[in-house]
Parts: sequence; C-alpha cells; structure tokens
Amino acid sequence: MANLSRRGVIAGLAGTVAFAQAPNSLPQAPGDVAPGSITYEDIAYPHPVKFMPLTLYGQDVRLAYMDVPAAGAANGRIVTLLHGMNFGGFYFGGPIEALRKSGYRVIVPDQIGFGRSSKPIIPYNFHDMAANTRKLLASLGVTKSIIVGHSMGGMLGARFSASYPDVVERTVLCNAIGLTDVRWQTPWTTADEAYKATLAQTRDQLYQGFRQTIERYFPDAWKPEYEKYARIMYAPTLSADWPRLAMVRAIYRQMPYLDPVVYDWAHIKSRTLVIGGERDGENFPALATHVARTIPHGELKLIPSVGHVPHLQVPDIFETELLKFLIS
Repeated sequence: MANLSRRGVIAGLAGTVAFAQAPNSLPQAPGDVAPGSITYEDIAYPHPVKFMPLTLYGQDVRLAYMDVPAAGAANGRIVTLLHGMNFGGFYFGGPIEALRKSGYRVIVPDQIGFGRSSKPIIPYNFHDMAANTRKLLASLGVTKSIIVGHSMGGMLGARFSASYPDVVERTVLCNAIGLTDVRWQTPWTTADEAYKATLAQTRDQLYQGFRQTIERYFPDAWKPEYEKYARIMYAPTLSADWPRLAMVRAIYRQMPYLDPVVYDWAHIKSRTLVIGGERDGENFPALATHVARTIPHGELKLIPSVGHVPHLQVPDIFETELLKFLIS
C-alpha cells in the first residue's frame, strides 16, 4: 500500500528534492532558455487573461483567470477548469476550444501561487483555493458550473464539489492525485528543508528533474513537443525571483500530505466522472476505481495506454469522453 500512497504525492511534484541525483544520461539544461517570469507573463495563454483582487493572510494579491464565451450558439452551461500543480490555465487550450465550440462558457482560474496569479508566501490549502474559486465565480455572476479538475485540480475539484454542492452541476476528476491519505506512510519534509534542497541544486539537476516529471506524465509516448513543458518549468529558476517561487512551491507541495481529500469524495452530491489514463502509475486503475465507487454518483472511464495528461496526449479521446459525459 505504500507504493499506492506515494504515487498520490509524487505525481504532482516537479523534480526537486526527489530528483536531486538525476542520472548523467539525462539531457543537460538547455542553454537557450531565457529567465522566465514567476508569474508567467512570457507564457502564451490561449485567451485573454483578467485578474480578480483578493486579500489573503493580510496580503493583497490577484487571481488570474480566463473567461471564454461560447463560440456560436451558447447552451447556457458553464465549465470551470482547474489546473494541475505543475501547470496553469495555459495548458487547457484544447479542452477550452472543444467546450466553447459545443456551446459552453469556460472559466479557467490560475490558483494563487500558480501561473499568472500572485505568488505570496502563505499556508496553501484546498479550502482557500475552493473559496477563492467560489469568489471568482460569484464575481462573474455564475451560480452553477460544471467543475473539471486535472491532477492537483482533481483534488481541488473534490474539495470544491463537496464544499459547494449548490454551485456544482457536475464534476469531472481527471487523473487526480492524492488518491490515498499518505500522512502515516510517507516521511514528513518541512518546507524549509525542501526549499534549501531545491536552491542547492544545479541547473542541470533542476532541468533534469522537470524533464523526468514530464516524461513520467507521458509513459512510452514521448514527443519532442512535450519538452516545452519542462522548459516552462525550468525558465523561472533562472529568474532573480526564483527563491520566492521555490519557497511557494515548497509550501504548496505539502498540500496532498496536509490537506487530503479522500474524505471529501463521499460528500460529493453531483454526478461525477472519474477519468484518466490507465498508465498513470501501476496502481492508478485500482485507485481510480475506488474513488468512483466512493462518490455516491461516481462513474469511471479509464483510457488505455495513456498517462497523466490525457488532454495533451490524446486530446480527441479525452474531449469526446468529456463532452459525452456532459450531455448524457
């Protein structure tokens, strides 16, 4: 069972402490990557980004989001997409387009600490993220939404759906992490320890860790275009602001350990699709099956020969299954 639990944590991590001893056979850090902004201003987003002001733990911050209208005739339904731990809303371009062409309005927040949102040093947790997402929807006049969460966003999607059932029309949890409660099975690492270990790494070690993470996401299906995600993760390490982001990352990586959502599933009232690539770790099918059975109105769809990010690896299959669930 320790193996199962560990997968729930490391699937969302981005190659720092765990990969401090990356093998020499991995590629060296590319020399053509420019220092990247820790708030991703240099990363192209598929649609215009807006900002909502918030005050968290006495700090004034802003939450970035995309609010994309339906293309053509609107069906009156809204989908909120929740990103994973190593991403921001920028990687949802495909699902956004498929949904808007089918008549959905699509809202895509970058959670505080991620993407183009502020990077405060605060105690990150899913309760705050869910509350911030609820505030965003309320500010946009949204009273009902379909919630679709990927990876860490799957954990957040579970917390949001359990906490705000009156707002949720349906829920989709895609390759969620945190599928077990690891608190008594995985050694604790403090944020300070993780932060110091991260800053002690060489550029090669940092890049190799990010590259390993992306390779693990796409088992036996590596394509050169996937490397851009490793480069996106690596670029901020060259910035003068990297120490701040390194500390923020050290804190929010503790969320699967400190704030498990395994007890939220039974409280999700909406009809829910648990979907994911069956190659996302050897135990993902069994764990996903357990999640779907625990959710009162849960359904399961495993995609054969696919890893952690189906909407990038097999977009046609993922979008077809998503839309089929939403209209069924």
